Amino acid sequence: MEVRFKRIGDDVVPSIGMGTWGIGGYLTADNSKDNKWVKAIKAGIEFGLKVIDTAEMYGNGHSEELVGRAIGFFDRDEVFIVTKVLPTNTHRERLIKSVKMSLKRLNVKYIDLYLNTLV
Repeated sequence: MEVRFKRIGDDVVPSIGMGTWGIGGYLTADNSKDNKWVKAIKAGIEFGLKVIDTAEMYGNGHSEELVGRAIGFFDRDEVFIVTKVLPTNTHRERLIKSVKMSLKRLNVKYIDLYLNTLV
């Protein structure tokens, strides 16, 4: 299989990435497999994974926390982080709060791509 690359702004990233829906829970947090999920994400990065997709909705933010724990073992520039805001949080004040909370949960200074989740 040939992996294609796409330009997003100044970044060139593989068109294949890891989605995290269900990692750390679906609509509510599930902490029962946290260490396994962190190890899985870390292993993916060690094997060349560059794009990780998550959202504040996944596990009520817990997915972002697990991604943050996993990527903390690597240089931040090695991973392209995509996360999403809930449509109910797209009003200016809520959006700013959501971005700040995602940054905190991911334990990063920046998010590479921030999207609106359509529900």
